[in-house]
Amino acid sequence: MQIKFVSIPVENQENALLFYTEKAGFRKMADIPMGPYRWLTVVSPDGIDGVELVLEPMAFAAAKVYQQALFAAGMPTTAFITKDIEGEMKRLKANGVVFRGEPAAMGPIKTVLFEDTCGNLINLVQPV
Repeated sequence: MQIKFVSIPVENQENALLFYTEKAGFRKMADIPMGPYRWLTVVSPDGIDGVELVLEPMAFAAAKVYQQALFAAGMPTTAFITKDIEGEMKRLKANGVVFRGEPAAMGPIKTVLFEDTCGNLINLVQPV
């Protein structure tokens, strides 16, 4: 068994695609019409081959409530790993990404949260 797809809730798939490709530097992998929505995935140029991030439309009210509760509580929806948190943060900030603070040491990792403009907080993590 292996992990192939990881979903992140987004209100607007097109806006999410723009953020994850133009600001985060991912590339579009799949874009398949599925009724009123799309099966829309992106991959990281530094990621594990075959693992895709699904830009999942919030098709029911509970998904939006859950997303908003996580955001309000300062809880990340997911985490992305980097080998150079300061360099990655600098690159993302140059692309207009908003961070919540500076990288902080937490045991065996350094971590900082950023906003994906789609209603999610993402934990950027560097193992130390």
